[in-house]
Amino acid sequence: MSSEARNVFVVGLNDFNRQRLESLRGAEAYRFHGVIEPEAVYDTEVFDIAAMLDEATRQLEAFEGSVDAIVGYMDFPVSTMLPILCERFGTRTTTLESLLKCEHKYWSRKVQKEVIPDFIPAFTAFDPFDDEALTRIGEAGLYFPFFVKPIKSSGSRLGFRIDTPEDFYHAIEKLREDIGLIADPFNTVLEHARLPDEIAAVDGHFCMAEEIIGGWQCTVEGYVFEGEVVSYGIVDSLRYPQVLSFFHYRYPSGLPDPVQDKMRELTDTVMTHIGFDNSAFNIEYFWDEVQDRIWLLEINTRISQSHCDLFEKVDGVSNQQVTIDLALGQRPDMPHRQGEYAVAAKFFHRVFFVDAVATRVPSEAEIAELEAAFPGTVIALQVEAGQRLSTLTEQDSYSYALAYIWMGADTAEQLLENYDRLIARLVFEFDEIEG
Repeated sequence: MSSEARNVFVVGLNDFNRQRLESLRGAEAYRFHGVIEPEAVYDTEVFDIAAMLDEATRQLEAFEGSVDAIVGYMDFPVSTMLPILCERFGTRTTTLESLLKCEHKYWSRKVQKEVIPDFIPAFTAFDPFDDEALTRIGEAGLYFPFFVKPIKSSGSRLGFRIDTPEDFYHAIEKLREDIGLIADPFNTVLEHARLPDEIAAVDGHFCMAEEIIGGWQCTVEGYVFEGEVVSYGIVDSLRYPQVLSFFHYRYPSGLPDPVQDKMRELTDTVMTHIGFDNSAFNIEYFWDEVQDRIWLLEINTRISQSHCDLFEKVDGVSNQQVTIDLALGQRPDMPHRQGEYAVAAKFFHRVFFVDAVATRVPSEAEIAELEAAFPGTVIALQVEAGQRLSTLTEQDSYSYALAYIWMGADTAEQLLENYDRLIARLVFEFDEIEG
């Protein structure tokens, strides 16, 4: 490697990620630069992708040194912008078409069906603005209950379980109202791609209806380097009882070894078939323990930011290492089980089925005291005093996350005990409660 520092541009770089990046292996040889302000991609629900691409291009063209890598850790819109920017500046990532075979949910299911048909649910695409949509879903062979979600979504936004016609029409009302927030910018991305006619006809304003699948949910974190698929960690996604909302992500997985091995095999098969290359990804799966059946839920074309701290705690370095190494054309240098903790989790402290105004949130001093009392803990508040919960971005359809809490421990049992003790001291208060 040249002695001159290599310039890595990070879309939406914030202070939190900069600190992590500067602790990666080999980071002393890199210079990290932000492209597009983090507020433009984190704290908004309205994205003008054409304007963002123009702004990023101007910033990169104005840079006087070499542009050695362009990366990001965010889902939409950042993930879909990266192949376009990398192609413009000759840096490494996967192609836009291979990325869209993961992120365009209908296209993704079509290509999955070609190689792993027994591991995906029944599905169909529908237009939420079509008054006959429910009839067409039935004609495609899907019956209650089923799940609906946009062709392109972010997090669990605008995803609904449908048990009755009333549920469907309630979901349609919300979808018609809000789907344009993602559909319009996603269609801007689709204009840059060469799409088969069947896929081009199903644009960002369409939705998916899918057979209900479930079980033990987990995420395979992986990458492809020069055609070789590598799955380096599996993270469990554990939900609150009786609801769809996540309680915590836990690493390493507690799934049986044969199940984990099969998920890695499926991952290799589908990512090779898609032609994804020189980039990180993660795939969400369910294991239905009763039927001993594995389902592929969805493919994401990035590492999960939520998992960075978990890999750091257990393996010794954030899996951001994977993204940076790949973008610089290097085989990722990820350690294994060299961290301070045997198990780690990201917890979601939530309130359910109510809207309210937060009148009190924990102070910086209270948070610092709790982080000191539970070594290795990081607490990130998601709500401010005086804020109405319904104004929070990136929430699911059933709850509001008040805080994200990362913790490590020697056992899964100790992890849960520590979390319960911490939450008892993390005090929020509310007024104007509705629902």
